[in-house]
Amino acid sequence: MCTTCGCSGDRSDAVLTVLASGERVSLMPVLDPKPRLVNVHAHHAHAHDQGPAELIELERRVLATNDRLAERNRAWLAGREVLALNLMSSPGSGKTTLLERTLAAWDGPCGVLEGDQETTRDADRIRATGTPVVQVNTGKGCHLEADMVWQGLQRLQPPSGAVLFVENVGNLVCPALFDLGEEARVVLFSVTEGEDKPEKYPHMFRGADLVLLTKVDLLPHLDFDVDASLRALHTVNPRVPVLQISARTGEGMEAWVTWIRAQRAQASHGWSAAQEPSRRPLGGPR
Repeated sequence: MCTTCGCSGDRSDAVLTVLASGERVSLMPVLDPKPRLVNVHAHHAHAHDQGPAELIELERRVLATNDRLAERNRAWLAGREVLALNLMSSPGSGKTTLLERTLAAWDGPCGVLEGDQETTRDADRIRATGTPVVQVNTGKGCHLEADMVWQGLQRLQPPSGAVLFVENVGNLVCPALFDLGEEARVVLFSVTEGEDKPEKYPHMFRGADLVLLTKVDLLPHLDFDVDASLRALHTVNPRVPVLQISARTGEGMEAWVTWIRAQRAQASHGWSAAQEPSRRPLGGPR
């Protein structure tokens, strides 16, 4: 993974910024019960000290810790009935522009966690819409992790019933590995990319709950083959729904917002079912 995406496990320069107040917080790892000898993405720096079996075990440990923290996030969000959507893509696929249009169309409370290696430019754009936003700069890292999201949530404090959009770092490799506690994963796939992108990065597309084929307004100017891209996608994820969308022209936006509403209704049903046992009288049927 390191040789593919250039990620470093060093989080000494990762910073969270609250746009509304200007607060900046260091994002060193938290609540890791076992010391890390090497991060899952840092073994290029220390591989000479570790054998393959040790590296695999260390990777499992890092991911297992992240998964535990993701479950904490999921429980926290469910307790407040907040729908969290993890938006992932390669750089330049249109995540921020899509969010701007989505926030303008959405009629309920929402919040945004912005992930980038550096700058607050995307978060500044989101703040201009009037939406509460927290920026997470990962520094040398190329993905968000569950504890980064947790710290962002504590400052964002999305209200009950809100939709939380997590714009992950632009990367089709590492973000696929890290559960953030989201309800659903949305992968953007731009027509400015190759049709075979899903087959080149199968882990990302295999885990998608929805794929948005973005920038379709550019199709008249490109040689992109939509049918070939859908065949490649459904080779790795046969049942994933696909929406063709243009944030610039508005094509497909209504279908996208309808999908979010359906996810919210489905999640709400699950949250209610999870709370149901506590409402039954003691000794009642299960």
